[in-house]
Amino acid sequence: MNEEQTTQVVPTATQVASKAIQAALDRLAEYQAQAAALRLRKQELIDGILTSEIRKHIADIEAEFLPSEQECSQRMSETEAEVRTAVLAHGGSVKGAHLQAVWMKGRVSWDTKAIDGYAMNHPELFTFRKEGEPSVSIRIWK
Repeated sequence: MNEEQTTQVVPTATQVASKAIQAALDRLAEYQAQAAALRLRKQELIDGILTSEIRKHIADIEAEFLPSEQECSQRMSETEAEVRTAVLAHGGSVKGAHLQAVWMKGRVSWDTKAIDGYAMNHPELFTFRKEGEPSVSIRIWK
């Protein structure tokens, strides 16, 4: 090959897949932005037809309900904490008429790196190893 010839770099299958996923994520972000813009425009149109008199009535209603909503929220938080404490002490799940408090055994965790290193010299340990399926969460990238 002479100096004037250039070598073409062929992307790997992983790089191709990664690019396709990036493109899909970019499409998803665009759809989310479109949905947010639609919600904003819709609210602008709704706000545009509200008279100052209607806005005042809405503000009065919001003010009227605010103390009751805050009190209700406080009671819910206190009762939820009470239920959690009681269920932990009870040691088992409890069903109410509409809700269920589910007691779960504490999770066991191991230092995977250390155990895997130890298992290299004790391969029989690998028979007890189970690995779950991977999962995906989609988050806003900052």
